[in-house]
Amino acid sequence: MPVITNIEDLRILHKKRTPKMFYDYADSGSWTESTYRSNESDFQKIKLRQKVAVNMENRTTKTKMIGQEVAMPVALAPTGLTGMQHADGEILAAKAAEKFGVPFCLSTMSICSIEDVAEHTTKPFWFQLYVMKDRGFIERLIDRAKAAKCSALVLTLDLQILGQRHKDLKNGLSAPPKLTIPNIINMMTKPRWCMGMLGTQRRTFRNIVGHATGVGNMSSLSSWTAEQFDPGLNWGDVEWIKNRWGGKLIIKGILDEGDARLAANSGADALIVSNHGGRQLDGAVSSIQALPGIVDAVGKDIEVWMDGGIRSGQDVLKAWALGAKGTLIGRPFLYGLGAMGEAGVTKCLEIIHKELDITMAFTGHRDIQNVTKDILYPGTF
Repeated sequence: MPVITNIEDLRILHKKRTPKMFYDYADSGSWTESTYRSNESDFQKIKLRQKVAVNMENRTTKTKMIGQEVAMPVALAPTGLTGMQHADGEILAAKAAEKFGVPFCLSTMSICSIEDVAEHTTKPFWFQLYVMKDRGFIERLIDRAKAAKCSALVLTLDLQILGQRHKDLKNGLSAPPKLTIPNIINMMTKPRWCMGMLGTQRRTFRNIVGHATGVGNMSSLSSWTAEQFDPGLNWGDVEWIKNRWGGKLIIKGILDEGDARLAANSGADALIVSNHGGRQLDGAVSSIQALPGIVDAVGKDIEVWMDGGIRSGQDVLKAWALGAKGTLIGRPFLYGLGAMGEAGVTKCLEIIHKELDITMAFTGHRDIQNVTKDILYPGTF
């Protein structure tokens, strides 16, 4: 086992152990991938102000996200096909998050179902909702999340249509995946992954198959998903979903200050500044660039979080300093999951927490609640 010191180490191991089509699904963006790259590189441009001879004892990274106590301002983002990075991936990630003390959010497009995750965890998790044309299915999904005692609904608004992701097209990633000769040969070089998948019955989109009308198997799922994302989604639908849900609501996919004001006016409890990890509109602004303006516009009216490009605890601290009261990580925990299963997700969280804690100390703070943009070097943000 190699020595794991940072998220990049987990990514390299993930790439070695997971079939190419699923690794590429996790580690790619749309079109030229310029937004995907800028999500990371724009963080790197922001520099920190080092402080010395300050008391660094008794540090704490604890805070709250929509009233929920968290070990650090980080949640595991909803990611589709997580259970194809590692067998039972959503269950393992949820268990790791629960033990560490951070929220886990399950995607509509997960391999393990809402009920699967609820059965294997003891604390409430969040559920992410994509809005489909079949409103009856959406109502049933919301009711299933309620029955599973999910503590928040994360409504994603930036996937009314699917961005074109060239690697997925070239790899034949579909529902079900195309078992081309190159894909089969590549899977044969990943024995750990294959053994894991042979040992589980969870190999389809279990939130959908058997629940959506006319979708009884993977073959029917393909045509259903191609038709179901709703390009007509609007803020009236948000109100309907909020009323149907009745609990904590988080709006995901905000990059525009006007949209942020609409999200705040919708009665949601938090919004997530996000460009879907650079997987939708290529050429969109990075999340960290969009964050300060949105915080200035609505930060007093609604909790503002962000995702996209976070690869370290330093990135978490930079986002916090610019006004984000929470962050979400997707690829980092997927790297850990694909590399080492539940232990890899735990390792990812440990790495980010340690980097966050140490960087906070070097910038002269013992409590993350007291960190402001003063820790950032002028002219770099």
